Amino acid sequence: MERPFFSLAKRKRLKPIEYTSPDGTIYVKVFATPQFGMATIWDADILIWASSTLNNMRNNGYNDLPRTLQFQAYDVLKTIGRDTGGRDYQLLRDALGRLQATTIRTNIRPKGRKKERQFSWIESWSDVVDEKTGKSLGMSLTVSDWFYEGILMDGGLLAIDPMYFSISGGRERWLYRVARKHAGAAGPEGFAIPLPTLFEKSGAEGTYRRFKFEMLAILERNDIPNFELRLE
Repeated sequence: MERPFFSLAKRKRLKPIEYTSPDGTIYVKVFATPQFGMATIWDADILIWASSTLNNMRNNGYNDLPRTLQFQAYDVLKTIGRDTGGRDYQLLRDALGRLQATTIRTNIRPKGRKKERQFSWIESWSDVVDEKTGKSLGMSLTVSDWFYEGILMDGGLLAIDPMYFSISGGRERWLYRVARKHAGAAGPEGFAIPLPTLFEKSGAEGTYRRFKFEMLAILERNDIPNFELRLE
């Protein structure tokens, strides 16, 4: 949740993300295609839905969790707080295209071993459409091995507040994820991080100066659900 896996902008991003942790042990590289662009942090809502669905299946006693999920577009859009008009169905298809087309290379997981993995968020997706009406009859997606393994790991998932889906800004969404990852277990003193380190972890395009300006504006509004932000 704290690493720069997604574009924080709604416009098409083609510039790669190349991140290395300050101690040099972890790296993330994300590559986009000219046709689709890079998967965005709003596209990641679909992955949140998928992980939640698989986790619920596990909690309900499923022994063999599937990597392929069947669903109705309406149900997913409602779950992630989107409208359900015709344009929203097309935006869902566009998001699935970016999730499949974006390529990630990282050495995150497994612990204790060095292993590089390259994958896309989803391996494939499908949409069965009625030829007469043009309406979707049902969709499916197949998550990547890397993503699937993360769901099965002990402690691999963190619950998020449904209010997260109402956060409109990309940087605000990413800040919520960082805070959820760290501040929740940090006790009453909270979690502190230097702004330059935060900038590197964001993978954001643009300069550090611009990033700092935007962070100060977010701090002034201080409206990210469940967390209080302040500058020390």
